[in-house]
Amino acid sequence: GIDFSNDPLLAGRIHSYVDTQISRLGGANFHEIPINSPIAQVHNNQRDGMHRQAIVRGRVAYEPNSLAGGCPFQAGAAQGFVSVPARLQAQEEQAKVRGKPEKFADHYTQATLFYQSQTPVEQAHIAAAFRFELSKVTVPAIRQRMVASLRNVSEGLARKVADGLGIDSMPAALPLALARPAKPEVTVSPTLSLLARPGDGSIKGRKIALLIAPGVRSDSVVQLQAALLIEGVVPRLVGPRIGPITTAEGGSLEADASLENEPGFLFDALVLPDGDAGVKALASDAHTMEFIMDQYRHCKTILVLGAATALLEKAGLSATLSNGKPDAGLIIAASGSMVEAAKAFIRGVAHHRHVERETDLTRV
Repeated sequence: GIDFSNDPLLAGRIHSYVDTQISRLGGANFHEIPINSPIAQVHNNQRDGMHRQAIVRGRVAYEPNSLAGGCPFQAGAAQGFVSVPARLQAQEEQAKVRGKPEKFADHYTQATLFYQSQTPVEQAHIAAAFRFELSKVTVPAIRQRMVASLRNVSEGLARKVADGLGIDSMPAALPLALARPAKPEVTVSPTLSLLARPGDGSIKGRKIALLIAPGVRSDSVVQLQAALLIEGVVPRLVGPRIGPITTAEGGSLEADASLENEPGFLFDALVLPDGDAGVKALASDAHTMEFIMDQYRHCKTILVLGAATALLEKAGLSATLSNGKPDAGLIIAASGSMVEAAKAFIRGVAHHRHVERETDLTRV
């Protein structure tokens, strides 16, 4: 009763039993509820959650580790029970062995396949994610060890991460657990890349912000809103505050979100309205610049109508990238050409992100 059954049918219920306990008793710490807890003290790497009784000291919740002397670790055969890769039913002639195949010791082939299958933009995101997380690690030796491990995945990835961590001299790659890993059958698989799947060009379901403020021209906003609704988009009118906003024509538009409670990165695209008074009101609100820059940094499509070019100038943005090429995701149009502007904007939104901006570090 202390080890898993060799019966495949019973082994398939291993997950179900634990899942049932979690559901019935309300959390992963069901073994710590006083009436359920063992008399002998148990040390494990579980932390936090409902019904947690123990107050764990220390910095780590994983093993193997160096910061806690490797503790807690599995007791081993001398102090406790362990499963051993013995032949089933102790029959030497039986081929099945209860153990892990040799390929379980190949820790890097799949990681290499995944990284090599990404587009350059996605590879840059992976490197940036490693730099971001490892920059929070306060022990230099652990940062060095992670870079050493990444060398077994990709030298290029390891170098990008090391540069961001201030590691000038590359550490030696960590030794492999498997001396001679099998040659991979596949080295690149486009299906592992998100950007390799461009989609069907639809923008249905996208959430787009149309900024409004007192004095905006409502005609262009209403026309564009109607065109987006036909495409299945969720247009949101975002103003300095929610509620009715007076337009240049004397009417009103209902802002259903505010610059204060809906930051720019929550939207898939942005429309900056025409109207001198409205643009002036938006320019006087610091949230507007933050909203625009969030959209720009996240490589979203931005449509700029008429007088709203002043907002671009204040944000220090240009329709031309620093390499001299036009920014396909920054569309500037006059309010009188709304039909063509709407078509260009919809095409830009279908592109989703304009990653060319990510190399334009002077602006983002």
